[in-house]
Amino acid sequence: MGEVQYVILSKALILSAGAFISFEFLYNVCLDPITSPMHPSTKALAPLCTEPLGICRLRALRDHRIELVRATSQELTIKIGDVSLSDEGQYTCSLFTMPVKTTKAFLTVLGVPGRPEITGFTKPAMEGDVITLTCTTSGSKPAAHIRWFRNDKEVQGTKELNATGKSFTVRSSLQLQVDKRDDGVAYTCSVEHVSLSNPYMTTEVLEVHYAPHLDIAHSLLIPQEGQYFKLECVSIGNPIPDSVLWSKDGGELPDIERMIVEGRDLTITTLNKTDNGTYRCEASNHLGTSSAEYTLFVYDPNALGQHGPDHALIGGVVAVVVFITLCLIIVLGRYLARHKGTYLTHEAKGAEDAPDADTAIINAEGNHVHAEEKKEYFI
Repeated sequence: MGEVQYVILSKALILSAGAFISFEFLYNVCLDPITSPMHPSTKALAPLCTEPLGICRLRALRDHRIELVRATSQELTIKIGDVSLSDEGQYTCSLFTMPVKTTKAFLTVLGVPGRPEITGFTKPAMEGDVITLTCTTSGSKPAAHIRWFRNDKEVQGTKELNATGKSFTVRSSLQLQVDKRDDGVAYTCSVEHVSLSNPYMTTEVLEVHYAPHLDIAHSLLIPQEGQYFKLECVSIGNPIPDSVLWSKDGGELPDIERMIVEGRDLTITTLNKTDNGTYRCEASNHLGTSSAEYTLFVYDPNALGQHGPDHALIGGVVAVVVFITLCLIIVLGRYLARHKGTYLTHEAKGAEDAPDADTAIINAEGNHVHAEEKKEYFI
């Protein structure tokens, strides 16, 4: 009985579901071909030697996705199209000599995760609401990894893993208490898997409604009589209030000919002293009402002079500097006066107590008998 030798090109194959794979088995000529049924261990293919010179043919396979590509005395190749997770397993090529010779390959199929979907958010949310964003991807094998990003910064979610047959469904959730800072923020779910060259991503942009907040901007730092003056009511809120209401000192605007309201702006065409007072703008949306105030004081340009504000500022600074200088001179004079009195008192005590030997008074008459110490007092 002849002996057949053969090898397989690949012992381990890893493939993503949905692709196709070709198996190539190499073997020598079957010198003594025989007829034999399909080997019980064969899963997807089985060469059967029935021709002279050992030309081996593939027994008919029922799966239409499996196609015989090449069958010669040296090579047997099949192709599996649209690979699924059920195709994973061990494949055996058998040559039915006596004894039967086989070689095997194991096919590993990766489950490609589905594109992620974010659920749990219904636009718009109200400030203070607690919402839960859930990102789900299914069909991965092994289980996919989910990451969350708030704009460009990664945040941590809670992961949940469920097995469905040979694949996995992965969920990750984020719980948020939203406020106005979350309005317009993009939350991105990223799915990473060994079968993907680039992560799958999906993004949800939050819309948060909140009550308005107002502020008043003014066009002049020091408004003067005769000048053009503008107040702008700056509104922050979602939805933005359609209009604002202007008032002065708790009542209506007194001079509608000079005080013109356009949208959120109040313009006083020519300022005068009667415009002094507190101006208020008010706006609201369905979540609340807000207001802001500005107190206007109109200066007399004649009293200020051409550069009145600058001179006044400089004069004030000079006055402060002069006052501080005088204080320092007084303090320094008193300190020097006190220090001088102390020095003279020490000097009168003689050499032993004087801080300066050149100015000390040395009383050394006779046998080093010291005269009575000179005493001085500072008044």
